[in-house]
Amino acid sequence: MWTTLFNDRRDAGERLGELLRPLGSSPGFVVVGLPRGGIPVAFEVASQIGAPLDVCVVRKLGVPGHEEVAMGAIATGGVQTLNATTIRGLHITPEAIRRTLDHERRELERRERTYRDGHPPVDVHGRTVILVDDGLATGASMTAAVTALRQRGPRAIVVAVPVASPSACAELRHVADGCVCILTPEPFEGVGRWYADFSETTDDEVRQLLAAARSRESADAAEGVEYMV
Repeated sequence: MWTTLFNDRRDAGERLGELLRPLGSSPGFVVVGLPRGGIPVAFEVASQIGAPLDVCVVRKLGVPGHEEVAMGAIATGGVQTLNATTIRGLHITPEAIRRTLDHERRELERRERTYRDGHPPVDVHGRTVILVDDGLATGASMTAAVTALRQRGPRAIVVAVPVASPSACAELRHVADGCVCILTPEPFEGVGRWYADFSETTDDEVRQLLAAARSRESADAAEGVEYMV
């Protein structure tokens, strides 16, 4: 029987980073986390492989009245994905979809301003992106993130998560150039099931971790440590 695997997101990130550490011998990597819960994981991964850290803001489009069920997702750059099967099966009206989109776009724009704090995105053109979240249930948000990042011309995108449902992990292997999932339990029972501490990550924590990563990169550059750029 599966038991709790990760103490918290930091522990999950350290373990994921150890798995990805061999990538550190190759140039041109950027770690990108999905907020909010993916940023603590991504911060540890970036530390392990010695790569810059950035953020890709994605918002799940929840079914009205059943927001835990995804009918699609949006991401920075005008990316929008909709699950036609879910929309038809639950008889979701165009007006309900529009209201959800309007609400989530406003929240996406707010988070983008908050997290970046005036700093531009890290340039991913021609580089390999390690795209990190704290786990995958349906994969809708991660798919939107992959689509958004493709527009910026990376060499490749590798999705990396501590835990995922088997179906989501399999689907992302078709969407991204690679997918690393430490654990794919069956039954899945939700991402939080596989953490002892799955408390909510706040906006302030996301900002602090991104600022700490920028400071670390600047300090390393001042000391002559070459980042993978």
